[in-house]
Amino acid sequence: MKLRIPDADILWDTLPDARRHERTLHVDEQDLDELRHVNNTVYLAWCERVAREHALRLGMGTDALRALGAVPVARQHVITYHRPAVLGDSVRVRTALTLHAGVRSVRAYALDRVNPGDPVGGVRLAECQTEWVWVDPASGRPKRAPETVSVRFGFSGAAPGR
Repeated sequence: MKLRIPDADILWDTLPDARRHERTLHVDEQDLDELRHVNNTVYLAWCERVAREHALRLGMGTDALRALGAVPVARQHVITYHRPAVLGDSVRVRTALTLHAGVRSVRAYALDRVNPGDPVGGVRLAECQTEWVWVDPASGRPKRAPETVSVRFGFSGAAPGR
């Protein structure tokens, strides 16, 4: 299945707070590769970091999810790079849960440079989308996410995928 990355900017403004999270990070020396820009793997690590912060903010960290009997594992990441980030840049990473149905959840990410002097809203560096599959932590088999997860992440009472 090929994932389509939604327009994260439009989506961001329409979602409840429980379904979105953001953090601004700063590019350090250890983030750079031999071309002196942020290494591609760092963008993915930033996305995962912000996703974990989001889950923890809602009381849905790994330990809590394990206790509920279902944890998400990444099935697919799709990243589109637009511009490089360099040493000293400020990068805003936004994540939004865009789909949550059955054993599947999808997160979109937008990574924007937000240095002084940049346009309002920043300069788009990359977009990412991750498809997560919920599994039983003991067996590793796919398992529907518990209703508690849906409620905490703002999907309660909504149609599937909304």
